[in-house]
Amino acid sequence: MTEVNQAFAELKRGSEEILVEEELLAKLKTGKPLKIKAGFDPTAPDLHLGHAVLLNKLRQFQQQGHEVIFLIGDFTGMIGDPSGKNVTRKPLSKADVLANAETYKEQVFKILDPQRTTVAFNSTWMDRLGAAGMLQLASHQTVARMMERDDFKKRYASGQAIAIHEFMYPLVQGWDSVALEADVEIGGTDQKFNLLMGRELQKSQGQRPQTVLMMPLLEGLDGVQKMSKSLGNYIGITESPTDMFGKIMSISDVLMWRYYELLSFKPLTEIEAYKTDIENGKNPRDVKIDLAKELITRFHNKAAAETAHDEFINRFQKGALPEDMPELTITAENGQIAIANLLKEAGLVASTSEAFRMIKQGAAKIDSEKITERDLTIVTGATAVYQVGKRKFARITVN
Repeated sequence: MTEVNQAFAELKRGSEEILVEEELLAKLKTGKPLKIKAGFDPTAPDLHLGHAVLLNKLRQFQQQGHEVIFLIGDFTGMIGDPSGKNVTRKPLSKADVLANAETYKEQVFKILDPQRTTVAFNSTWMDRLGAAGMLQLASHQTVARMMERDDFKKRYASGQAIAIHEFMYPLVQGWDSVALEADVEIGGTDQKFNLLMGRELQKSQGQRPQTVLMMPLLEGLDGVQKMSKSLGNYIGITESPTDMFGKIMSISDVLMWRYYELLSFKPLTEIEAYKTDIENGKNPRDVKIDLAKELITRFHNKAAAETAHDEFINRFQKGALPEDMPELTITAENGQIAIANLLKEAGLVASTSEAFRMIKQGAAKIDSEKITERDLTIVTGATAVYQVGKRKFARITVN
C-alpha cells in the first residue's frame, strides 16, 4: 500500500460515508495541505465523547499535516440547528453563545494541537454579509429543496411549525465553507443535508467543492440513542476521572467495540488483537478498563486514570461504598414518596422516565438490593443508601 493510500485508510477509519471518496484521494495525492473544517454550535457549555468523535478525525488530518479549522458557530448558534429536531429550537442569546464558545476553546485542545489549529467564528463573515447578502444567499435554494430534508418533511406532514429562519441554517453552514474555501468538511450523519449544501454553494461561487466526510453518531450509555446531555446518557470530557471511569465501565461489551473504533487512538491491529484475546478467554472487563484508562489519560492525565481504576476496584469489585457519599433529607407528602420521584429529587437521575428505565434495567438499588417494582413507595422515617448505575450513590432520609 502506498503512503497516500495508507493515509487515506486511516482517515476513512470509522467513517460512515465519504462524498466523494475519489475526490478525497485525488486531493491527498496532490501532496498539498488541505483545509479541513468542522463546525460546532456552542449551544451548551460542555462537550462530551460524542463530540470527540469529530475532534478525533480532525486530529488525524492534523497529524498528516493538513490545516484544521475548528469553527465555532456563534452566528448559527443563534439560529439553532434544526437537524433531527421535531420542534423549532429556541435561539440562544449572543451572550450565552460567546460564554459557551470560550469553554469550547478550552476543551478542544485536550485533543487537538493548539499550535496547529485555527479557531474561527462564523460571525466574522456572516456579520459582514448583511441583510442584502442574506437575501442573496436565500435565493440559492427553493422551499421545495428545503422540504426534501427528512426532519422538515415530517414536521410539515404532522402539522408542526417550521420557522422561516430555520431554512437559513443549512445555507449559512454552507456559506461557511465558501468563506473558508474548505477542501473537506467533517460532520455527523445527521448533518448530511447541511454538509452537501456547502458543496453546492462552493460550486455556485466557482470553488472546487469540498469533500464531505460523515462520522456516525456515537451511541450513549444506553447503547441505543445517540449520546446527548438532554437524554442523560453522555460522558462529558470534563467530568471527574472517577465518574468517567464508572460510566465507561457501565457500557455493554458490544458497545465497547464501537467506542474503541471511534474514540481510541490505538491502531486497528491492536483492537483486533483484543478481540482475539477475548475469544481465547480474556475477560472483556479488562479490555474495557484499558479503554477507560486511555480516555481518562487523554482528558486528565495518567495518574488520574490509575487512581480512578483503583477507586473502581475498591468500590465495585470489592463491594466498598464511596466515602464521600452525599447525605440527603427528602420531604414526602402524605407520608410517602414514589421511588422514581425520590431518585429524581436526589439528583440520582435526570427525570422520572430515566428512573423507570434504570429500574427496568436492574440498575437502581436500595442498600445494594435491586429495585424490582417501578411503583414502589418509600415511607417517612426510612433511611437507606440509594444507588443508580455503578457510580451514583446517596444516603437518603425520608421525612
